[in-house]
Parts: sequence; C-alpha cells; structure tokens
Amino acid sequence: MTSGQHFLQIPGPSPVPERIQRAIDRQVIDHRGPEFQKLGHEVLESIKPLFGTTGPVIIYPASGTGAWEAAIVNTLSPGDHVLMAETGQFATLWQKLASRWGIEVDFIPGDWRHGVDAAAIETRLAEDKAHKITAVMVVHNETSTGCLSDIAAVRKAIDSAKHPAMLMVDTISSLGSTPVTRDAWNADVIVSGSQKGLMLPPGLSFTAVSDRAIAASKTNTLPRSYWDWQEMIAFNAKGFFPYTPASTLLYGLKEAIAMLNEEGLENVFARHLRLAAACRAAVKGWGLDVLCVDPKVYSPILTGILMPAGHDADNFRKVALENFNISYGAGLGKVAGKVFRIGHLGDCNELTLMAALCATEMSLKLAGVPHKAGGVAAAMTSFTDGNEKQRLSA
Repeated sequence: MTSGQHFLQIPGPSPVPERIQRAIDRQVIDHRGPEFQKLGHEVLESIKPLFGTTGPVIIYPASGTGAWEAAIVNTLSPGDHVLMAETGQFATLWQKLASRWGIEVDFIPGDWRHGVDAAAIETRLAEDKAHKITAVMVVHNETSTGCLSDIAAVRKAIDSAKHPAMLMVDTISSLGSTPVTRDAWNADVIVSGSQKGLMLPPGLSFTAVSDRAIAASKTNTLPRSYWDWQEMIAFNAKGFFPYTPASTLLYGLKEAIAMLNEEGLENVFARHLRLAAACRAAVKGWGLDVLCVDPKVYSPILTGILMPAGHDADNFRKVALENFNISYGAGLGKVAGKVFRIGHLGDCNELTLMAALCATEMSLKLAGVPHKAGGVAAAMTSFTDGNEKQRLSA
C-alpha cells in the first residue's frame, strides 16, 4: 500500500474537495417532498450564471455523453446536415454519435494541435446557399489536446455568413474553469458535465438551451424518451424531475456552486490561467513541446505534452504511477502513446500543481526521457514573478 495521497492530475474527473464530499455524504430524501423541491429550485437557478444564461439549464443523471445525445435527439431529424470541426478525440466522438442517429456530418479535418477554424466554418456556411446545414457543433475545450476554441469567433462566422444554423457547444471540460457565456455567444445548446470544473463525481450532465432550441424540440422527429426536454422543463418549473434524480449529487452541486461563488468566478478563471502558464513554463524548461501550437488557444484547464520521438507516453505514465503515485491523462485517439496530459482544473492550486510537476521531472529522469533539468524551477518562477507583479500593483 502506498502512503500519502494519490495525485489525480488527469483532466477529469478532477479531485472532489472535502466540502463537496461532506455535502454528498448524507441520507437520501423524498424526491417528491418540499425539502427536495427547495433544493431543485435552488440548483436549477444557481447553475445559470455558470453558463452565462438566464434561460433553462436541464440536468440529467448522466455523463456528458448523455448531454451530447440529448442535444442531438431534441433538435435534429434523420437526414439533417450538421457542420463540425475535428479538433480532437472528443469532437470525433460527438461526430460519430451524430452519425449513428442518421445525421449527415460535414467534418472539417484538423491536426489536433489547433482550435476551431472559424474562417473555415464561415466558408462552408457561405457555400451552403440552400441552408441545408441545420447546426454547427463545436467543442469549446478539447480535453484530448489542450486547445480552447474561440466560440465568439464561431458565432461571428455564422452571423457573417448570414446562415440560420443553430450553434451547439460542448463545454464539458471548460464549465467552471473558464468563461462560458451562452447568452453572449447566442448559442442554442451548451452541454457539460459534473466531473471537471464543477469538482463533482461523474454522474450529472447539463444542457443549457435557447428558446430556438426548445422550439426545434417540438417539431424535430428523432425519437427519445429519457432525453426529452419537454417533460424535464415542465417538471423543473416546479423544482422537480420526471424521474428519480441523483439527489445526493445535487446537494454536492449546491456546495460546488457555493465554493465557486465564494472564490468569485473571475478569480477562479484567473487561477486556472496562472496554473496553466506555470505548467507550460515547466514544459518549456524541460525542452519538451506542448501539443497545442497556437498560444491564442492554450487551454487553462490542461496541458498536453508531446513525448520525444521513440519514447512512449504510456510507459512514462506507468513509471510515474509506480514511483510517485500520480496519474496523468493518457494520449487519446491519434495521439495515443505520443502524449500525456496534466490536468490543472477544479480543486487545484499552486502547491498542488508544483507537486505534480516535481513528480513529472523525476519521472522523466527515471523513464529515460530526454529532457533538460529546470522545468520545476521555471514553474516556480512563473508563480513568484506573477505574485510579485500583483503585489507591486496592489
């Protein structure tokens, strides 16, 4: 048995803070009674600012994949055309899910090292004179690569093309860690999950919807039962759900939202930026490459790190786990074995990340991965220089 805590540095599920664990660790209650009704009203209302919306946010007992499916089956019909961008593994999986429902997907190819190409989206939409494309579906933060796409630019591209396509956005790994603004983006559907920036265990999915998306759900023809928005919205108006909800996770959600609000969302977002900058400083100090090559879309949530040619990322991860009880995210899909990912989201601070970076530098040496010493020192300098600038400007 290994002593000390396990360092979970994958980009989700993220570690669950003790406050949230204590909030979840309670007896279940009557989900048709007044105590639950109060909880239901509270979480359904307090989750809205995290999505930057005043409209409905629908909560399902599900992973983010459930929210993906709910977005599709409530708005689209067999044979509909959608436009998607290949930014990484999760964009690819969403595309495959849509295809299984009989949706025709125009999948703009990508190299997994950049964010969404808004200009390419505008070009495709401008070419669609008959307006066959029903929706543009994009991933905000691509968890497999560490690229954070510019959703405002995608919205501008749709508007510039004067196209009526709906905008659907996956914020599964970005919600609660970087700004998500459904109303400002004029997005029709935004999906997310509980296990990343919200610091909860897996088990809740979220779907923020526009009036236009709700209208589409009344006329589209894809079948659904569990995922039907209409029944959910009707029950939610009274603080209830149409079936047995995950009541203990909802207590955890209430606590998670309280924690984010106590820190202040702007401070939460600034903290994630500091952690990400320090992590990239460490990567540069080791002489390694960040998978995301465009500084404008560096993710504040995770950093993907490329291994030198001839060295296996999974072997490195094995060495780190066995020697230092730390887990990194694996490379997925096209970058399997070539990349490891360090998550710095949710309940993570400077010391948490520094411990992870120390383990990384030691593991690089033990695994025989060519690198330069000094990555940890570079991260410390990133933190201390930033704190010094903040102190002098105060």
